[in-house]
Amino acid sequence: MFPASVFRLDSGLTFIHQEIPTTPVVVADVWVRAGATLEPEPWFGMAHFLEHMIFKGTATLPPGMFDHNVENRGGVSNAATSYDYAHYSLTTAAPYLKDTLPHLGELLLNAAIPEDEFVRERDVVLEEIRACQDDSDWIGFQSLITSIYQHHPYGRSVLGSEHDLMQQSPEAMRCFHRTHYQPENMTVVIVGGIAQQPAWEMVNDSFSDFAKRPDCPQSKKVAEPAITKIRRQKLCLPRIEQARLLMAWLVPGVEELRTAYGLDLLSVLLAEGRTSRLVRDLREDMQLVQGICSNFSLQRESSLFTITAWLEPENLEEVESLICTHLDDLQTIGISEQELARTSRLLCNEYAFSTETPNQLTGLYGYYNTIAQAELAVTYPQHIQSFDTQELQELAKKYLSPHNYAVTVLKPC
Repeated sequence: MFPASVFRLDSGLTFIHQEIPTTPVVVADVWVRAGATLEPEPWFGMAHFLEHMIFKGTATLPPGMFDHNVENRGGVSNAATSYDYAHYSLTTAAPYLKDTLPHLGELLLNAAIPEDEFVRERDVVLEEIRACQDDSDWIGFQSLITSIYQHHPYGRSVLGSEHDLMQQSPEAMRCFHRTHYQPENMTVVIVGGIAQQPAWEMVNDSFSDFAKRPDCPQSKKVAEPAITKIRRQKLCLPRIEQARLLMAWLVPGVEELRTAYGLDLLSVLLAEGRTSRLVRDLREDMQLVQGICSNFSLQRESSLFTITAWLEPENLEEVESLICTHLDDLQTIGISEQELARTSRLLCNEYAFSTETPNQLTGLYGYYNTIAQAELAVTYPQHIQSFDTQELQELAKKYLSPHNYAVTVLKPC
């Protein structure tokens, strides 16, 4: 049973509330379907840049005033942008929510995006881009997803490029903001020491003054074709001491959540913990890698299954071949009941540990409501425990081919 209450306000905004009477803290999390996938050319990087500019004030709220009010009351705020969403969080003592949530609503709905602040903050974002370009792991992963998503926005950097940002203007950003920061795209989640009625009233009052939607360019919807061979690229970087091997498979998005849960299980089975297949074989027994991990990343339109290894350059070819052998074994020999039980237990424990605090719950509910629907957030453990070895073997056969994947290799120069 879903422990929170979900409301659709008259404006079309979704409000989710869960009271936890034992905590004096309240977390308000605002999720907006306004991520990088909605950027039309040439506005790449604008969703993330806008996240910065949201905090630069409105006609009635000077820049910095929101942060001042939150921090003076002992609270914290944060924000992040991804491909599928932007989100803004506020953590404060329960009595102070009435003093801070209206300001967050004012910023999100009525951001002024002043020209002088735009120019100053653009330099901050450009420095962020330059810092990423000095990060070997970021370079490797960005190269990998670019080779996978050759047409879809998921293949671009959320940050955009220096060239992209220099083409943008405050007027274009205001257009993007007013187009996508609309009530039907927004979920406000409040969890903690506040009752439902006062929370509902605060949200209704703070998120009501939405701008009229302008006529703005729209992003193009692109379906990414399947990978039908091995897509290989090698990069030589002067600042790394160890090689990296990054392998990835294109898998379904939220429209196939059952598949997503199964791929989560396969990811843990392969490379989480010392007794997982790849860690035990390649790191513990053969000592061919210093580290190896697997990750399933759920996204709205299509998802990624990745395997990453850190190793000496002379072992690259052998390790890639052994990983493919393990994938072939998954599909031909299958999975033991003992392996499945361990993997399921690990994932269910991780889920339990990730739902203990108001901050974790707001993130969970908001994320699920933004890419699918909030109620699915609490069904995860039941789905994980319902898989059998045969279903997982079939998923491995369908999605984790040892013959069709993308691979990026980073080697020291």
